[in-house]
Amino acid sequence: PAFRRFQRGYYRVYLPALAADWLQGPYLYKLYQHYRFLEGQIAILYVCGFASSVLFGLVSSSLVDRLGRKKSCVLFSLTYSICCLVKLSRDYLVLAVGRVLGGLSTALLFSAFEAWYVHEHVERYDFPTEWIAVTFSRAAFWNNVIAVGAGATADFFAEWLGLGPVAPFMVSIPLLVLSGVFAVKNWDENYGKKRAFSKTCGDGLKCLLSDRRVLLLGTIQALFESVIYIFIFLWTPVLDPHGAPLGIVFSGFMAASMLGSSLYRLALSKRYHLQPV
Repeated sequence: PAFRRFQRGYYRVYLPALAADWLQGPYLYKLYQHYRFLEGQIAILYVCGFASSVLFGLVSSSLVDRLGRKKSCVLFSLTYSICCLVKLSRDYLVLAVGRVLGGLSTALLFSAFEAWYVHEHVERYDFPTEWIAVTFSRAAFWNNVIAVGAGATADFFAEWLGLGPVAPFMVSIPLLVLSGVFAVKNWDENYGKKRAFSKTCGDGLKCLLSDRRVLLLGTIQALFESVIYIFIFLWTPVLDPHGAPLGIVFSGFMAASMLGSSLYRLALSKRYHLQPV
């Protein structure tokens, strides 16, 4: 029962944050198009977001450990809320700043929350280590469900209610505030080991270059992710002229992703024994 309560406390903060993130997926390109920006200008805005995510991703673990995991989660809520608010502006530079803030927020989303959970699970509550996988597996399942629902919700506010492509970004803000409030009220602070940033990067680079498998895995994933990012950029301008409901299409993509994860788990089950080589 204590573990279940602890799990629910984590999900109350983490799942609204994920929902807010997914809500912004279907209508980002459409919003910039609505503001009359050219395809090249929109591409630069996308690159600002991706580059920001890469740069902040390098320092996010050190930042989170020094600042504190709980404070980092609250910082995520704040920066992502500002990122959503600036979508109301038609100024190109303001939107570029918003993309940079979005990159920072993404880096925090995929580092601070899990780091907080692992520390609390092991250090404060001393639950069995193998239970961590249970929590993250359930979080992954709900992440997929939320992603599917987010597409339909975005479509409802943008198209059905006629509020336009900026509406899903505004709907994200209450969820981000909810996540931050729950973190402030219910979570205790914890910190990581303070290590020099240069040493952290040096250790990572040494691991990458000394183990051929790690280098190959990183290369394969980078190539795959590059295809995904090209797809993310192009799917809206390809489908939108045909009147496709973007939110529903996005839900379809996420449902297909969920199906892929389910098939992978089924393939590795005792029934089929299909092991990856």
